[in-house]
Amino acid sequence: MNFGQAIAELKSHKRVKRATWADGKFIVLNQGYPEGIAINKNTAVATGMEVGTICKFNPWIMIHGTDDSFSPWVATTSAVLAEDWL
Repeated sequence: MNFGQAIAELKSHKRVKRATWADGKFIVLNQGYPEGIAINKNTAVATGMEVGTICKFNPWIMIHGTDDSFSPWVATTSAVLAEDWL
């Protein structure tokens, strides 16, 4: 697949990955919280807002690492131009 096709898969709630990525490494689309969600202590500290404040979050792409953690992910130029998405 190309990157456009990979994005379409993400929007269909599928996992995608590059052929060269290690087993267990993939990206997903987090739909965000368009209606808002009460923030926890970590987010309160980061934003300077009170715990429990309702905040809206836009969608973002997350990468699942081989250590079973998730992180925000931004595509590199090589990822955008790649044709090896699965």
